[in-house]
Amino acid sequence: MPEEARSSRKKFTLVVAILALGFLAMQFVRPALPNPPVTADLQVPGDVKQILKTSCYNCHSNETKLSWFDKPVPAFWTVAGHVKDGRKHLNFSEIGKLPVAQQQAALFESVSQIELGAMPLPAYEQFHPESAISEAQLVTLKNYLHSVERKTAETETEIKTADAQYDRWIHQGGAATSVAAAPNGIAFLPEYKNWKEISSTKRDDNHTLRVILGNAIAVDAIAHNRINPWPDGTAFVKVAWLQQANDKGLVQSGAFFQVEFMVRDSKKFADTLGWGFARWRGADLKPYGKDATFTDECVGCHIALVKTDYVFTAPIGSQQ
Repeated sequence: MPEEARSSRKKFTLVVAILALGFLAMQFVRPALPNPPVTADLQVPGDVKQILKTSCYNCHSNETKLSWFDKPVPAFWTVAGHVKDGRKHLNFSEIGKLPVAQQQAALFESVSQIELGAMPLPAYEQFHPESAISEAQLVTLKNYLHSVERKTAETETEIKTADAQYDRWIHQGGAATSVAAAPNGIAFLPEYKNWKEISSTKRDDNHTLRVILGNAIAVDAIAHNRINPWPDGTAFVKVAWLQQANDKGLVQSGAFFQVEFMVRDSKKFADTLGWGFARWRGADLKPYGKDATFTDECVGCHIALVKTDYVFTAPIGSQQ
């Protein structure tokens, strides 16, 4: 064999050996991924639990079971990161510690993200096809949520009280209101009541009806179909009332529940998907969250909606 060929072969062998040693060395750089004890597992019917265990528990519980191809580094680094993020946002092994209303809200959000195709993560599902949720399984999950809805009718006194509160809300208009800013510094915008309605929705898990309003920039963006991405300066407000049902089963808005804002500023709010989030609860408009980290909850739900610039509700007339 010519000397030049032998030299090239030696170099190639050396490179392969170095890469192999590097790969082996990487296997010892492994972040901890323990499975803590299950302290408060989700309590749901068996068919619902089986769907969630198969599709969700690997990332959203303390019962993570890695496939053989998840264990070698660098794949392990990616999986460990997904599991830690997943448990932080929703952990079915500890969800039983939460009030029932919060448990139902977490399930509602999970089913919503499944329905939107955001969960399981597409990259995860590609290598873990067993995590895919079929249409029939999605129906099972939605039927369960429907089965735990509140079905009791409000009394006449409760209805009158809620109606009076709604009337006050309507007639207050956009008058200036002294309200504390959100923990992340976003100020309350009382003029939102003069914004234009762009959509409506409801959540049966916490029994609320919601109206979504947009400021002038948002309305102009909808009119010209410039909604992906939404322009800086766009602002939405989602106003939520508790559902109230009379003895005939008719549902309408009840007591005021909360008001939420999304304000678009791609630079100022770069750390939260380019949107500023804020929420005020109750008729006294108490800012939600102990500190600015409350936005982690918002980001955790909206991050999967990258295809719609992180906005859940499709505006009415967006194609006009």
